[in-house]
Amino acid sequence: MKMEDIKAGEVLNEKIVINPAWCKGCGICVAFCPVKALALKNGKVEMVDVDKCTQCGMCELRCPDYAIYLRRKKNEKQG
Repeated sequence: MKMEDIKAGEVLNEKIVINPAWCKGCGICVAFCPVKALALKNGKVEMVDVDKCTQCGMCELRCPDYAIYLRRKKNEKQG
């Protein structure tokens, strides 16, 4: 599956949301991604392999600019 096939990084029961306007291109999220699903392209983070992403949340946890995060679908219970 390629990134062009899905909207905003939709993966399994969660969404990986990347806000390129907030990304400063520091690469911290890329460095902490355990499966190398992210990469810097043209100075901004991009999801390069959606199938590898395990929604571990390391990118969200480490991003100092809140430019990448996981969002649960509305019908899921938080728990």
